[in-house]
Amino acid sequence: MGDTLSRRKRGGGRAGNAARRGGAVIEQMPWRLPINVDRPTEPLSEEGVAAIHEGAMRILEEIGVAFLNEEALEILREAGCRVDGDVVRMERAFVMEMLGKAPSQFTITPRNPDREIIMGGKYMLFGNVSSPPNYWDMSIGRKVAGTREMCANMLKLTQYFNCIHFAGGYPVEPVDIHASVRHLDVLYDKLTLTDKVMHAYSLGAERVEDVMEMVRIAGGLSHEEFEAKPHMYTNINSTSPLKHDHPMIDGCLRLVRRGQAVIVTPFTLAGAMAPVTMAGAVAQSIAEALCAIALFQYVRPGCPCGIGTFTSNVDMKSGAPAFGTPEYMRATQMTGQLARFYGLPMRSSGVCAANVPDGQAMWETSNSLWAAVQSGTNMVYHAAGWLEGGLIASPEKFIMDCEVLQQIQRYMEPEIFATGPDEIALDAIKSVGNAGHFFGTQHTQDRYTTAFYQPFLSDWKNYEGWEAAGAVWTPERAHALFKLIIENFEEPPMDAAIREELAAFVARRKEEGGAPTDF
Repeated sequence: MGDTLSRRKRGGGRAGNAARRGGAVIEQMPWRLPINVDRPTEPLSEEGVAAIHEGAMRILEEIGVAFLNEEALEILREAGCRVDGDVVRMERAFVMEMLGKAPSQFTITPRNPDREIIMGGKYMLFGNVSSPPNYWDMSIGRKVAGTREMCANMLKLTQYFNCIHFAGGYPVEPVDIHASVRHLDVLYDKLTLTDKVMHAYSLGAERVEDVMEMVRIAGGLSHEEFEAKPHMYTNINSTSPLKHDHPMIDGCLRLVRRGQAVIVTPFTLAGAMAPVTMAGAVAQSIAEALCAIALFQYVRPGCPCGIGTFTSNVDMKSGAPAFGTPEYMRATQMTGQLARFYGLPMRSSGVCAANVPDGQAMWETSNSLWAAVQSGTNMVYHAAGWLEGGLIASPEKFIMDCEVLQQIQRYMEPEIFATGPDEIALDAIKSVGNAGHFFGTQHTQDRYTTAFYQPFLSDWKNYEGWEAAGAVWTPERAHALFKLIIENFEEPPMDAAIREELAAFVARRKEEGGAPTDF
C-alpha cells in the first residue's frame, strides 16, 4: 500500500499542488477554474431548439405552473400574469423580457477571495455530493444514517481537493443533529473546515436568514458589503410536474433581495414526473425553471440566476431513477442548447444509480460528467461522492470521482493540443529517424515531468506488479487515501474573533430554538 501511495511524485499536467495542505498526502493539480475549450455537443437542430422553446412557452401560456407561495402569486399578479387559484400563466413576451435582465455570467466570492468562482461563460465548476441521508465507507461496509462526524469528514475532502470548487449542500445529512438546529452546526462546520463558496438550503425563512448571516460573519463583511455582490447561493428544485413549493420560492426571494445567487433546477424524471420522451421532459423542465427565474428577475432585475437540469429517466421495470444513461446525457446536452438560447448559466450533475463504488458507479458518473462537458455546463453538482441515486454519500467514491475530475481538467489544458514548432517536434523526429526511441531525446527530457497526466489513485503497474504490491483494488486505495487525508487535514485559517462571533451566533440561535419543526 505504501508503494501505491508514495510512488507518484508529481501532479498531472503542470506539476504539483501549489496550495496543498494536510501534509501533501497526494500531489494534485493546483486550484484553478477550468475553462471548457470544446465546442458543445448539440443534438438539436435550430428547428429542434425552436420546437422545445415553443413547447416550454405553450406550457407557461396555456397550462400554467402552480406556485404554492402567496407572496409569489401576489407579485406575479402585479406583473400582469394570469393567476387562477395557485396556477400562474405567463405570456412569453413577459418571460423573455425578464430573462433578458438576467446576467449571463457572475462571480460568487467566499470568505477566502482566492476561492472566488465564476459562473457562466466557458467556466466549469465542480462541487461535492449534496444531501444524501445515508453514508457508506469500506470500514463500515454497509449503508448507515449520516452523522455530524461523517459530514465533517466529507467537508474535509471538499476542502482538500483543488478540483472541488464549491461546497454545495450537506455532503451527507447528519441525522444525529435535530433538524431545528442542524443547519447551524453544519454551516459552522462548513465555514470553519472549508473556505470555499457556500450554499443555503431554501427550507424555511429561519434557515436561509441564518445561513446568510453566518456567511456574512465568516467573511468579515458589513451588511452593505454582503449585499453588494454574491457571496453564496441556493439551489432549488421544482416539484414536478409543474409546481413550485412555498419554502424554496420563499428562500430564493430572500436571497435575491440581498444580492445572492439562485439556481433553479427542475427534477424531471421522464416516464414518471415528466413525459416519457426526452424532448417533452426537457420542455417541461425548461418551463418550470424559466417561470421561477422570471419571477426573480421581476423582483430584482439583474439578480444572478442559473438554470439547472436534472432530467433523466426512470427504470420502467421498477420505477427507480436511472442516471448516467444515454437519455440523461442527451437531455443534458439539449438543455445546454436551450440555456445558451436564453443566455443563462447552466448547472448539471455527476450522478449514478450504483449502490457502492464499483464499475457501474464509475461508468454512470463518467457518462454524467462528460455530458456536463459536452453540454457546456458551468456548475456541476454532485461531482464527487454520489451513490444510490443520491441516497448515499461515500468518501471512496468522492476520491475516485476526483481522479476523473482532474482528468477532465487536464483534458481542457491547451498545451495538450498546441501545434507550435516545439509541439510538432520535427527536430526530435529527425534525430530519432526510423530507428531508436524518444526516451533519451532532449525534447523528451525537457518535458517528461509535465508531458502527461499523472494519477494519484489509478495504478498503472502490470498485473504481476499489482499483485506483488498486495492486489489492492481501486476502492481500497481510495479508502486508504481517505484515512490519510482526514488524519493530516488542517483547517483553513480563520480570524479568532470571527470564529468567536460565528460560534456566539450559533449558540444564540440554538437558545432561540433554531428553525421550527413539527417534531
